Amino acid sequence: MKRIAFLSAACLLMLGTACKSGPVAPVATQSKVVEDGGTGPYKVLMLEDPSLEAHTIFAPQDLSPFGKKNLLPVLVWGNGACTNSPWEHYKFLNEIASHGFLVIATGYIPMEEKPYRGPMSTSAQQIESIDWAIAQNADKNSPYYGRIDVEHIAAAGMSCGGLQTLDNATDPRLTTIMICNSGLFINPGTAVPNMPMPAKERLQEITVPVIYILGGPEDIAYENGMDDFHRLVKVPAFAANYPVGHGGTYRQDHGGEFTVPALAWLQWQLKGDKEAAKLFQGADCGLANREGWTVEKNGLID
Repeated sequence: MKRIAFLSAACLLMLGTACKSGPVAPVATQSKVVEDGGTGPYKVLMLEDPSLEAHTIFAPQDLSPFGKKNLLPVLVWGNGACTNSPWEHYKFLNEIASHGFLVIATGYIPMEEKPYRGPMSTSAQQIESIDWAIAQNADKNSPYYGRIDVEHIAAAGMSCGGLQTLDNATDPRLTTIMICNSGLFINPGTAVPNMPMPAKERLQEITVPVIYILGGPEDIAYENGMDDFHRLVKVPAFAANYPVGHGGTYRQDHGGEFTVPALAWLQWQLKGDKEAAKLFQGADCGLANREGWTVEKNGLID
């Protein structure tokens, strides 16, 4: 299916409000509606854009509600196992996007839920996602023109994708990073070949808030991730553990329980949502009182 948005000159001048000329659809060479577009207020389309090879985009089916008074913050995502498709994470990413985010995942669109067998992805693909979002926002011929919040960008990833995120963590365009079921290796000799492997010392170069979402002590990344967390003393850092092991809950309906802290963190860090912040702030924060979760945070989070 191919859907192309046409914007009138009058419509382009009205980006602060809904476009009166009707719905504005993202461009897609192929696309799929996942779980009825998500449970958030903006129904989402998972799509492949012809101008961004080897990436999967989760964007509102109608972009017309977005403009300078309601911009789309950006999440760029790296997949587990350095897989070049978000086939394991698309429900999780789709659900986040439905709450008013532009999500760009590394890798080819998973039109079917089955493992991708191609070459591994790279850290550079997250940077390509950021570059693309900024370029689209500035392009008067793009349906995303003036609708993307290029001042609020998060990088995130699961397992190897978390390592890719940490590899890119010092990009000055980032507002926050989210590391899922991952962490820099205490013993690099145990890593899978060709994974990005920044040194632990690189953590001290991070200048933005960080959240680790891990699967508890049974998660093979638990010790690495918690070691990272305890080294982060210069920036706000939060560690959330849910006892499901390394696989997380991404493939469950709407991404399962992992979606709860991930979405709230992004709403807080990228949208300034004070209600979402309550999940993390305070001595008796909301996530600590949610069944199954254990949390730890450093002194830079109130």
